[in-house]
Amino acid sequence: MTDTNKIVSSLKEGIEQYDPTIQREEVGTVLEVKDGIALVEGLAKAQSQEMLEFSGGVTGLALNLEFDTVGAIILGDYIGIKEGDVVKRTGKIMSIPVGEDMIGRVINPLGDAIDGNGDIATTEFSPVEKIAPGVMTREPVSVPLQTGIKAIDALIPIGRGQRELILGDRQTGKTTIAIDTILNQKGTGVICIYVAIGQKESKVARIVNTLKERGAMEYTTVVLASASDPAPMLYLAPYSGVALAEYFAAKGKDVLVVYDDLTKHAWAYREMSLLLRRPPGREAYPGDVFYLHSRLLERAANLNKENGGGSITALPIIETQAGDISAYVPTNVISITDGQIFLETSLFYKGTRPAVNVGLSVSRVGGAAQTKPMKKVAGSMKLDLAQFRELEAFAQFSSDLDEDTRKKIERGRRITELLKQPPYNPQPVEDQVLGIFAASNGFFDDIKVELIKKAEHDFIEFVKSTKPSVVEKIIAADWSDELKEELSAIAKDFTKEFKTD
Repeated sequence: MTDTNKIVSSLKEGIEQYDPTIQREEVGTVLEVKDGIALVEGLAKAQSQEMLEFSGGVTGLALNLEFDTVGAIILGDYIGIKEGDVVKRTGKIMSIPVGEDMIGRVINPLGDAIDGNGDIATTEFSPVEKIAPGVMTREPVSVPLQTGIKAIDALIPIGRGQRELILGDRQTGKTTIAIDTILNQKGTGVICIYVAIGQKESKVARIVNTLKERGAMEYTTVVLASASDPAPMLYLAPYSGVALAEYFAAKGKDVLVVYDDLTKHAWAYREMSLLLRRPPGREAYPGDVFYLHSRLLERAANLNKENGGGSITALPIIETQAGDISAYVPTNVISITDGQIFLETSLFYKGTRPAVNVGLSVSRVGGAAQTKPMKKVAGSMKLDLAQFRELEAFAQFSSDLDEDTRKKIERGRRITELLKQPPYNPQPVEDQVLGIFAASNGFFDDIKVELIKKAEHDFIEFVKSTKPSVVEKIIAADWSDELKEELSAIAKDFTKEFKTD
């Protein structure tokens, strides 16, 4: 066969095998682009929350669906996008990759690894926006989620499936409480997701390093939208975090999600909304800023067995200004959550750390999220602290106090000292119970305030060495009058032998 015949034969074969297919694409054109926001025309059938593809493969998200234009946020580098560029519909609602391989990694809100340890091999995707579980799919919150922080586990307990707000001014220890809680989940089977919204990359690097040093990255994923990222990435970050949490909860696992912090999330949303020309309301926030956080936090739940049996516990963080918890965004999130932990600046600078204001902090789940021993020993401590707060203010104006008042003030001072705790040092619940029992029942009343921390440490070691069976019962959440009497006898023996030097 000549070369000509070969060519003809090859062409015939190619023609016979050719299968013409029509691929339909709906495309639009960029009219305007600025600060991560694009105005697009020509996408008449675009859906809300649909992923759009800009030139260079950059992903966008359709938010404003107007009569002849679509307002989209650009998730990534928007510098290369210009007026006249082609934009394609993908037909997909905004989703991120999810999977077991996400654990131990640092990712961006799009689910891409940014920790330098290679790509994440995942095949499953989950929508970032999802309707929260209904009432009939939930169970009451009843299992404690121990933070390892005495002031919280005893007075403001958190349960698995709860939403507990942490709020306070800058530099009062909000993030420290959240990281302590993550560290305390080691060995409990709880998967943790830390969502950093608008934080400095150097701060997040320190947090990741702390988690690695203490073995907590083995069960933690960090979702990072840093201060240098555009507002759309900050807006998407918490929804990506909870989408990943829902993947694990559906498999029957317990998940803890920290949103640090939702104040910056609201700021990013306000910036986006103003650029999208949405009508500004109070403090220039758009009218749906309440819905912004309610649809996020409502996805935290304790699911029943028919729906996977897992739970998502949310710890949102809000930054206040001059301790004003009645401001717009703080009151919004307070009304959505199941309680709040308020950190007070004045307490922080006095050396009471964590600087928890017990009077303004509350858990709407309460004793249902405590073990029986903790519930029994913490009950009297709440009363002692409440009386102490009132009497301490009164005692400032009077030097002549009766014996009963003086005793209550002295005990309150010792309990306050007992509740002080250094950062990144969570305490097991059995140790907390022993220390609180001794202080609340007056066994530390004759010990100087400055020696309370030493007395607590020595007492815990004394019980563990002399009566390990007592500690085992507390770990097993067992409590009885006999155990209380046994513990009282041990405490009496300890105070006789306690060395104050």
